[in-house]
Amino acid sequence: MSAPEYRPRVPAAPAAVGLIGAGAIARGAHLPAYRDWGIPVAAVASRSIDDARTLARDFDIPAAVSVDALLADPGIAVVDLATGPAGRLDLIEAAVDAGKHVLAQKPLSADPAELPRLRTLLDRARERGVRIAVNQNGRWAPAWRLATLLIRDGAIGDVVGVTHLHDKPLPPLAGTPFDAVPHMLLADYLVHWIDITRCWLEGGRVATVAAIDSRVPGQPAEARNPWQATVHVGLDSGATASLRIAGNAIAGRGGCPFWIHGTRGSIRGSVLLGSDRLELETAGALETFDLEGAWFTDGFAGTMGELLTATAEDREPENSARHVLATVELGLAAVASAEMGGAPVHPDLLLEAVAA
Repeated sequence: MSAPEYRPRVPAAPAAVGLIGAGAIARGAHLPAYRDWGIPVAAVASRSIDDARTLARDFDIPAAVSVDALLADPGIAVVDLATGPAGRLDLIEAAVDAGKHVLAQKPLSADPAELPRLRTLLDRARERGVRIAVNQNGRWAPAWRLATLLIRDGAIGDVVGVTHLHDKPLPPLAGTPFDAVPHMLLADYLVHWIDITRCWLEGGRVATVAAIDSRVPGQPAEARNPWQATVHVGLDSGATASLRIAGNAIAGRGGCPFWIHGTRGSIRGSVLLGSDRLELETAGALETFDLEGAWFTDGFAGTMGELLTATAEDREPENSARHVLATVELGLAAVASAEMGGAPVHPDLLLEAVAA
């Protein structure tokens, strides 16, 4: 079969973007992706004007004197929040009040106490005609994106099970702000894997979530967070999903393999570390797809491109904050389970499909 079009989509004349945040992810992923895919960035702002000026100079774009000035710029239609989770809802709210569409960094929220405010904010955005999307850039990793489209096309029938294995080193964590986040692997790092899994299980209702995390042999004392994490998700249909990080894998040639088994076929693939691949097996026939691109940085073009395309077409983006709420709730359930030593949590959560 011919592969569905899995590459990012960007409008022919994309609206101007304002970037808030001048950290490593903005420098290493957001701006390179936008440059490569022709997405215009009108200004960069940060808490530190010096950081904003340095980043802006390196990419030959203007620096805003402040976040407020960027939000007040009538030439900016979309705000990209490449910031940490602290104060993220405040920034989203300010952008909505300024009439700007928003691409917010993930996780959308890691605090269950924020959910009522978040839902109220989403309602306000809808009333104002403002769209809020989430930078779940893993959705546009080539192998994951193509797998999503094949599942939507019914290539493997109903999904029976999803399995992920993290066979690569962890990023540097000890001494970073991430290491201070309780259950960091579950609350933040694994959000991409949780999110793509909920996409593949769309339409199902989650009955149980069970998660454990633990320290591993050889983990340095200064690394505060566990380096092992396992998540199991069960649907009321009997479909299941399993995510596994065994620790800091010594794997220069590793990756993140995944398996999606369905009632009429199976999808197998991998992402990261140059391991990108995908194959589809149905009725004894095996098809291997030649993939173009990579998660970094195409995934970042995918999330912003989808928001820009959706606003141009007057529809909700696939990565809308409403759609990603199920990812947030799954992650919160995993953290709650880990807090109870792996006892299952029963969220009764519907994984709604992308709005047509």
